Amino acid sequence: MNIRTLGTTGPRVSSLGLGLMGMSDLYGPADDAESVATIHAALDAGVTLLDTGDFYGMGHNELLLRDALRDRDRDNAVISVKFGALRDALGGWSGYDGRPEAVKNFLAYSLRRLGTDHIDIYRPARLDPNVPVEETVGAIAEMVQAGLVRHIGLSEVGADTLRRAQAVHPIADLQIEYSLLSRGIENEILPTARELGIGVTAYGVLSRGLLSGHWSKNRELGGQDFRGISPRFQGDNLDRNLDLVEALRKIAEDKGATVAQIAIAWVAAQGNDIVPLVGARRQDRLTEALGANTVTLTANDLAAIDQAIPAGAAAGTRYAAPLMHHLDSER
Repeated sequence: MNIRTLGTTGPRVSSLGLGLMGMSDLYGPADDAESVATIHAALDAGVTLLDTGDFYGMGHNELLLRDALRDRDRDNAVISVKFGALRDALGGWSGYDGRPEAVKNFLAYSLRRLGTDHIDIYRPARLDPNVPVEETVGAIAEMVQAGLVRHIGLSEVGADTLRRAQAVHPIADLQIEYSLLSRGIENEILPTARELGIGVTAYGVLSRGLLSGHWSKNRELGGQDFRGISPRFQGDNLDRNLDLVEALRKIAEDKGATVAQIAIAWVAAQGNDIVPLVGARRQDRLTEALGANTVTLTANDLAAIDQAIPAGAAAGTRYAAPLMHHLDSER
């Protein structure tokens, strides 16, 4: 496993990270035993960056990670935690809270659930429109001074917010969606992050399964799977997007790789300051994703991929309209 550094001030992490959300929430049923086994397999393969959120399954994901790390060396894991999303007992969503007192409250509960004395990277999941980012970042900075947090990150914010946050405290990384189907950050956000020395942890590198090479237009989604309302998985949009995947499949076959491996390798090839996060929930999917580390994309390969899936080719927005409203990165 290769190592990359998140920005100029962030931690050294594996060149591929594991996103844990799907093990608890939003992608239908998951098996806890298989989830823990997958986390163990990732650690054994040299994956150090483990990404979770306190609202994934209303705390379930953090408890799952605690169980997975119980008999492991805590220092071999870089734990990234998102906070701030407000939910109810039925799993509903009711906004975001970035007030300083809320930051400290969320952190206290996460530390207890994770069974650790510090969190390596702590970040608001979304920008709270009612709280200046300077106040939210300032509160996390106090927790850095207290030794409870090692680094500060952000998620789904735009270039201006990055600058304002960086003026308060060094930001290690920006977690944001980036894939062959979601390239909006290339215009302004990624150049700004690079100017400021902020790394990028890219989630959605397989576009929630669309770029996995395993998706079928006839796949049925349960009521708890949010892809059931995702525009890219609906009607003609899905047909168009799966056509793009088939174009990518031809390139993958020529490289002796899978579609997923090419999609992950493409994100990794966009710069050493970018770390792809894969959302594997099973060991076989993790094994496939790890194979992306052995895929070397030449200039000709990258050109062919860009021709197969040009920037802006995806049909449909990456979230449904009400959720897009919460993305500072899309303003």
